[in-house]
Amino acid sequence: MVGGGSVGFSVAKNLVEQGHDVIVIEQDEDRATRIDDMLDVMVVTGNGARPQVLAQAGVHQGGDVNLLIACTDRDEVNILSCWIAKKAGVKHVISRARSLEFTDSRIWADALGIDEMISPERSVAGVIEDMLSMRSVIVSDELWNGIACLYAMKVKKGALLEGRPLKQVKDLRPDVDALIVYIERQGEGGFIPRGNTVLKEGDLCYVVTLKKNAHLLEKLFGIEDSFRLRRIMIAGGGKIGFQIARRFEIHHKDVDVRLIDLDPEKCERLSKELSKTLILQGDIVDEDVLLSEGIDETDGFVATTANDELNILAAILAKDLGAKRSIAIVRNDTYRKLEGRLLLDAMVNPHEALVGAIMRYVTLRTKGAIMSTIKQLNAEMVDLIIPEDAYVVGKKIMDLHISPMAIVVLIQRGDDIFVPNGMTVLKQGDRVLLYLKAPNDERILHMFIKQERSEEHT
Repeated sequence: MVGGGSVGFSVAKNLVEQGHDVIVIEQDEDRATRIDDMLDVMVVTGNGARPQVLAQAGVHQGGDVNLLIACTDRDEVNILSCWIAKKAGVKHVISRARSLEFTDSRIWADALGIDEMISPERSVAGVIEDMLSMRSVIVSDELWNGIACLYAMKVKKGALLEGRPLKQVKDLRPDVDALIVYIERQGEGGFIPRGNTVLKEGDLCYVVTLKKNAHLLEKLFGIEDSFRLRRIMIAGGGKIGFQIARRFEIHHKDVDVRLIDLDPEKCERLSKELSKTLILQGDIVDEDVLLSEGIDETDGFVATTANDELNILAAILAKDLGAKRSIAIVRNDTYRKLEGRLLLDAMVNPHEALVGAIMRYVTLRTKGAIMSTIKQLNAEMVDLIIPEDAYVVGKKIMDLHISPMAIVVLIQRGDDIFVPNGMTVLKQGDRVLLYLKAPNDERILHMFIKQERSEEHT
């Protein structure tokens, strides 16, 4: 691990908890000391872009390092660290890349031999897009590079879901291809639902669906009238603000997108890089500026500057002036604890999005499976391909009896991606996304990756 900042620290902590031996390279001595005191890792103090420092961490010809993750806040350090590691024989290298030109295509990654170049701005922009375009979404997480998503939504009074068993809802709305994987109920905690689970008003449901079908969820959860996003306002023209504006230009062509920034040079550059977004120069916490640009008629407002306090203030002001949904980018977890007490709808931490993206590419000891933690649920999503000799081949999901500890969430079979049901028969070569509430339940994982002959599965 090169870089022990907030992102590197979180990734290292996750890897240690999953049983990996971790070495952290950190140039700042105070930060290196903190990591050494708080985590069960080996710490090397120095510049991770220098071959001598990498060699101290075991990155050299004949070394035993099989994965290097470079996540400092400097692209050149991350890229050079990965390039050196790859030349030294490290099998997998992952680089954080803030400059968008490195992640616009695979050209740079392929040329440098880097397995993944991950942009935190891209990751968080996708989350913001979902939160603004679907008014009932509380949190979201992209799956399979955005083909599908995990959404958290509350059941409203009078919703189709309310008071009915889930299997009955599926019969009433067969066009909604979605799967509820987890429910949080006030006074009862969280649980994995079954077909006979009856939902109640206020239940917080974590539901997986293909992104192209996400708009259909709103009717299930009690929003009968189709929500039409007409105008969004972005405060701050940095990398995150730019990415959000560009996503809306591409995916929501009819939406009026306005971006406000105080820096005239940045506004000039953005006006050349964004074709449909209205670029405005002004102070994002100036009430007159916001009112003159129609904040009271804005469906979604998001503050994306590098200053947490400014983002929170701008989001509160926008909400107070009439924005229907207001979101602040907040990196400091201390401020996140205030969420729910302030006059804004949500706080989003880009570091969490980056940590999640990195962890999706970390191969665990379980052969053939890639696991990523869903922080909100304290659970795992396991991404695997079913081999020829797996126990599950040729069996219906309902006959596996893996509920309530696990659910098959998504299947990719050839070019077809779909949400399965209990009658779905699993086949060799299926790519499966498995929701696993018991992250260390080797028995369930083994059913999907090798032949099981024990009587408990017959």
